[in-house]
Amino acid sequence: MSNHPIHRRKSQRLNGYDYAKEGLYFITIKTENNRPLFGEIINGIMKLDESGLVAQNCWLDIPKHFPHAALHEFVIMPDHVHGIIEIVYNPNYVGAKNFSPLHNDQPNFKSPSKTIGSIIRGFKTGVTKWMRNHTTVHDVWQRNYHDHIIRNTESYERICQYIRDNPKKWHP
Repeated sequence: MSNHPIHRRKSQRLNGYDYAKEGLYFITIKTENNRPLFGEIINGIMKLDESGLVAQNCWLDIPKHFPHAALHEFVIMPDHVHGIIEIVYNPNYVGAKNFSPLHNDQPNFKSPSKTIGSIIRGFKTGVTKWMRNHTTVHDVWQRNYHDHIIRNTESYERICQYIRDNPKKWHP
């Protein structure tokens, strides 16, 4: 085993959890060094600049690239993105809230291309490609992202409110 620091990093993911499982996931993605790349907050309202609009469009395009993903509440902030992504495999999906079941010891892992990680990777790649082609920014995102598996209505409602209130509570 290597002693290199990258090989000693602890995973932020829930050990043994199937991140392709149907359910709701609260995601936070931060920019590299918390740089304000996507706009500014003015009087509690997020004003997206061109990069912010691109990030927003890439977020909204997630279901086009990942048809098993449905978007819920989200916000693009100057230096991070908060959003709720729902993984659904029902072709008749009409937007019902399907909360994630509790972790079990024998997950039925689906394709790695259908995980929350692959969805976030696709989003980050889309924004990064645009930024590298249209700005002087090369390193857009911090490594990894934060996730929280939403397990009930109370948690879902609290997180939605947190996302909606985020620009009003902004303190750079």
